[in-house]
Amino acid sequence: MRKALVLGATGGTGKAIAQELTNRGIPVVLFGRSKNKLERLKQELGGAASLQVREGDVFEADDVAAAAEGVDTIFHAASIPYHEMEEKLLPMARAVLEGAGRAGARLVAVDGIYPYGRRASVEPIGEDHPKQPHTRKGRTKLAFEQLLFEPRYDGMPKMIVRLPDYYGPSMNKASYLGQTFEDIAAGRPTVFIGNLSVPREFVYLPDAAVMIVELASREEAYGQNWHIPSVGPASGRRLVELAQQTAGRKSPVFPLGRKALSLMGVFAPVMKEIVEMLYLTEEPLLLSGAKYEALIGPIPATPYEEGVRRTIEAMKRRAKA
Repeated sequence: MRKALVLGATGGTGKAIAQELTNRGIPVVLFGRSKNKLERLKQELGGAASLQVREGDVFEADDVAAAAEGVDTIFHAASIPYHEMEEKLLPMARAVLEGAGRAGARLVAVDGIYPYGRRASVEPIGEDHPKQPHTRKGRTKLAFEQLLFEPRYDGMPKMIVRLPDYYGPSMNKASYLGQTFEDIAAGRPTVFIGNLSVPREFVYLPDAAVMIVELASREEAYGQNWHIPSVGPASGRRLVELAQQTAGRKSPVFPLGRKALSLMGVFAPVMKEIVEMLYLTEEPLLLSGAKYEALIGPIPATPYEEGVRRTIEAMKRRAKA
């Protein structure tokens, strides 16, 4: 990989990927809507001359193509809020595909597990597991995958990497655990989306970034779906306890179920949309990493104790800055 473009670089996943690329000495173009945020990110990543900032609109193929000049790999980590997904996800994908095609770059699309639908097994599933989405978001995400692999884009090397829920120093409030951990770090009462008792997967973002960049560096990985699994399942209660230990405070944490989220949705549309996806917090889907291990090797597996500690410490440092 000679040079990479990260779309959605200031988001949690995009920032982790940009950090991993920088750690490897790969020149990176940071792309997003806010130049100020991109400049701050550049400084966070060390401010090296190999880091470039490019402000633009991911819905505009011209902007993507211009940012990708001289780039051989594009990481598409830009996301859409839940309540806008059905309307905006596919137009964004078309712009990215067109821009990448003009630049002659490979495309690594970061996505989630919604297309699988309800779990058919309690065992970890492989990439060949049937996709039978039963939600609007799941069907939209499946349409996204189908668009990427349409025959008209066959000349472009591309892959999809699928993450479960995640956490890590770079995550923001848009993630399931983002607000929870930020409040715990500050010693504030907070909420937890879903059931605190049910163990489910949370991948540590720096680990995920290592796996994503490793796959992106292998020609044979393109044209496929890849799972980015966690170290294993953990309950929300366990993660909260670990976060509180690092924060040195134990403020109340209130779980949010369907009724509470529906009521909050009257004022915040994105909260209402989360209700549709709560099944994943009740019947978690676990991802197998066997395919990754067969091609790359051992999966990075930061223990939750260490990952949560690093995350809370990073949030406390940001709050003081």
